Amino acid sequence: MSVGAVPVGGRILTKPFKALAAVAAVGFAVIALRFAVGLGATTAMNDGYAWGLWIAYDVVTGTAFACGGYALALLVYIMNRGRYHPLVRSAILTSAMGYSIAGFSVMLDIGRWWGAWKVPFFVWRWNPNSVLLEVALCIMAYVVVVWIELSPAFFERGRTAALPWVRRLSERALVILDRGLIWIVALGFLLPTMHQSSLGSLMLIAGPRLHPLWQTPFLPLLFLISCLGMGFGAVIVESSMASRFFGRRPHTQMLAGLAAIVVPILLAFAAIRFGDLMARGALPLLFAFDLRSVLALLEFGLVVVAGAMLVTRTARHRAGTQFRAAMLLLAAGALYRFDTYLVAFQPGPQWSYFPSLGEIVVTVGLVAFEVLVYLVLVKQFPILGAQPAPPQRPRPSGIARVERAGVTG
Repeated sequence: MSVGAVPVGGRILTKPFKALAAVAAVGFAVIALRFAVGLGATTAMNDGYAWGLWIAYDVVTGTAFACGGYALALLVYIMNRGRYHPLVRSAILTSAMGYSIAGFSVMLDIGRWWGAWKVPFFVWRWNPNSVLLEVALCIMAYVVVVWIELSPAFFERGRTAALPWVRRLSERALVILDRGLIWIVALGFLLPTMHQSSLGSLMLIAGPRLHPLWQTPFLPLLFLISCLGMGFGAVIVESSMASRFFGRRPHTQMLAGLAAIVVPILLAFAAIRFGDLMARGALPLLFAFDLRSVLALLEFGLVVVAGAMLVTRTARHRAGTQFRAAMLLLAAGALYRFDTYLVAFQPGPQWSYFPSLGEIVVTVGLVAFEVLVYLVLVKQFPILGAQPAPPQRPRPSGIARVERAGVTG
């Protein structure tokens, strides 16, 4: 099986591309309005809910969707499972896009956004006890790191450019990257480990304002485990959809291997969460059948069903089962993180929050823009791994060939 990445090719300005571009344009128009008139006029956030949809989905959930590069880096470079290498570059692209959108969403969410550049540079003003500072620094650094990890795809394309200086620059850059990429990969593994667990630590600070079904000392661990599961799930979904829409042969065998890894991750997440509820005496709250308990039960249900779909080896080798189970896994992780940051947060009975139309439009627009960039890059640059070889059918034995010809003893 070849691991070389190749451009998909094909037209860029297709009808779906134009539709996505229109959605993204509307989103960016609302973004321009937000920067012009401020947060109060464009969002439903208030003093009780200082974080809304842009943080709960675009950052907290979106970065977990974008952890495919992190999950595969752990598998390929740390655990030395080189057979998954054809999936790495496309996973890194989704990570780069997801984290870039998350960083931009943070800019949307802060009031004095023009001062955000000071965070990494004004070292003398850092609060070493701030979890939020660690999250901000790690996400900023990881955006740079993940684009460097992806840069060989751009320089490989540059080697075939018409301009001689572009070819020379690309060759030199690839030599430098070949020597130093191992250190970049190490950073690419360390940084998500830090900030994904710290996203859970952030909600520890909420104390009793976070509902007991979610408030636990295990929040950092649960957020880290969930991002790994969601990362592998995102790789399966992205690879399956790329095969479907670009007319490529699916990496069914490799995805079956990833599906096998997902099962113990799901089991660990459910066991830790359920065991923690029992240990804290919060298990009766799970069966109170109010809004929050129903959502928590739904989280458990999605995790259990996704794991059950992938338990048997036969099921893991079915492309449809892989895709459906991965979608359920992503839904479970997204619901858990969304619930933790919004639904389970209780600032007081005098406060309420539901995303404004502007917040929803911006989020949908940014997702559409992310898909647009993905389409352009995979069509123009060597991102997707080479297609797997077609399955080999066993050659019939000599006796079988004779019998097929109608010649029998």
